[in-house]
Amino acid sequence: MTVHALKKSNVANLRSKVSPEEWQARVDLAAAYRLVDLYGMSDLIANHISMRVPGEPDAFLINAYGLLYEEITASSLIKIDHEGNVLAKPDFGDLNYGVNRAGFVIHSAIHMAKPDVNCIIHTHTWAGMAVSTMECGLLPNTQTSMRFAKISYHDFDGVVLDTAAREALAQDLGDNNAMILRNHGLLTTGATIPEAFNAMHRLELSCKTQIAAMSCNTKLIDVPSDVVHETYMNFQPHVRRPFGVMDWPALLRKLDRIDPGFRD
Repeated sequence: MTVHALKKSNVANLRSKVSPEEWQARVDLAAAYRLVDLYGMSDLIANHISMRVPGEPDAFLINAYGLLYEEITASSLIKIDHEGNVLAKPDFGDLNYGVNRAGFVIHSAIHMAKPDVNCIIHTHTWAGMAVSTMECGLLPNTQTSMRFAKISYHDFDGVVLDTAAREALAQDLGDNNAMILRNHGLLTTGATIPEAFNAMHRLELSCKTQIAAMSCNTKLIDVPSDVVHETYMNFQPHVRRPFGVMDWPALLRKLDRIDPGFRD
């Protein structure tokens, strides 16, 4: 039996073949994949994080379907357009990885409809999937979860393989930067990769906290609606600096200490 493995040397470094702006986007996106895995939010080779290519509004970078998040590098990301056409991809040898269909549909839906959104993260974590099945949805009963007091929801109607589903996905997201895909998982967006990652990290924490509290079989404290609203407003863009500005450099330093290979 032959065991195939993607070795570091199998993917040529693309730095000299792309613009400096695209290369930086690739490095940050590869870092986001590594961080999602590091913080326990990955699901083997499933799910996706995408980033619009700087200077190319109709193109975005996404993972090759077949790689674990811990393997993803700046050079291994695939560039596609809004119709799923591959614009650039490295030579993966006989493995010849491509792009997952569902990932393309979900991410292209939002990139097409939301020009201000550059990064999208979608996960299938146990906490996110559990809350996605709850009729009550995400409860704004902690300071962290109040950030998502007006989170969007999208009803489940099967695996997202048909591009006809794109309009409903974008419409349900609306002007929010986070959405719970019912009976499915979580999704966050951002103008930058740090913004989208920060939102996903906090949304995941909110889901875990809700499950933990509900599991204690005791009455939960309801926070007055006016306090929830005031707290929600404190998290909005017009009252604070963008999320991720402070923590992203620290997260990159963490990754560099662990394995700087994401930069290749």
